Amino acid sequence: MTQKSKLAGTPTAMQGEEPAIKQPDNANAQKPSASQTLMRGLDILEAVADGVDDIADLARKTGMTYSTAHRILSALQQRHYIKREQGGSGYRLGWKVLELGYRAYSQVDLTRLAHPILKRLARETSDTVHLAYAETDKVIYLDKLASRRAVEISSRIGGVKPMISTGIGKALILDYSDDELLGIYDRSVHLLRDVITPAQWLQMMREYQRKGFAYDLGEDEQLIRCVAAPVRDNSRKIIAAISVSSTLEYMDEQRMSELVPLVQRAAAQISAELGG
Repeated sequence: MTQKSKLAGTPTAMQGEEPAIKQPDNANAQKPSASQTLMRGLDILEAVADGVDDIADLARKTGMTYSTAHRILSALQQRHYIKREQGGSGYRLGWKVLELGYRAYSQVDLTRLAHPILKRLARETSDTVHLAYAETDKVIYLDKLASRRAVEISSRIGGVKPMISTGIGKALILDYSDDELLGIYDRSVHLLRDVITPAQWLQMMREYQRKGFAYDLGEDEQLIRCVAAPVRDNSRKIIAAISVSSTLEYMDEQRMSELVPLVQRAAAQISAELGG
C-alpha cells in the first residue's frame, strides 16, 4: 500500500510526463526560430566589431556552441558582412556592413562636414564630385554630387568600385608602401581594362605619391576621366578621398591638370575641418 502511494505521488518517466515536456524543448534547441537565428547573427556582428581571435573565442563571447557560431559566421562571410583577417588572425566587419552604413550618409560626420565643400567644388567645376572611403581593395562612395553637364557617371552613394582602377581609389592609397601596393596589384590586376606590369603599377603610384593626387585615365571606364586627392584626419592618416569626374569630352589632359589644385584645395579644406 505504501509502495503504491509513492509511485502515484512521484512524477517519473514511467508516467510519461517528463519526456512529453522535454521533447519540444530539445527540438527547438536544434532548430532555432528565424528570429532567434537573426538575433544570433546580430550578436556575432557585434562581437566581431569588438574583436575576436577565432571561432572558439567568438563562441565564448556570444554564449553559442562552436558549431552554431561557425554556421552563422560562415553565412555572414558568404554575404560579405564579416571578413577573415589576412593571415587568418581573427575576423572583422566586411564591406557589406560599411556599404549599408554609408547609405545613411547624412548621419556620418565626415559626410556632413565635407558636403558643403563638395557642393562648392561641384559648382566651380560643373562636374560630378565624389567622396569615398577605402575598404580592403574596394572604394565605397559616401557622397555624390551629380554633374550639371549632360553626363552620367555610373556611381551611387553606398556603391562599390575597385580601388586599383579608380582615381579616388588610388588617392586613398597614396601612403601605402611598395609591398602594400604590390599586394593590391596581385589581388586586383584582373580588374584593369588594360594589362600593366607590377613595375609599371609601382612607377605610376610612386609618381602619384610624389605629387599628392591621382588620376583615372580610363582604367575603370574607357571614356571617364577623374582627378582625385586624399583627405586626412588630425593624425595625418588618409581616411577618405574626393574626386572630380567627367567624360573625356569635357576632361582632356590640360583640363585635368587645371583641376588638380582645385581638388587638392577642397581635400585640404575637408582635412582642416577634421583637424588634419
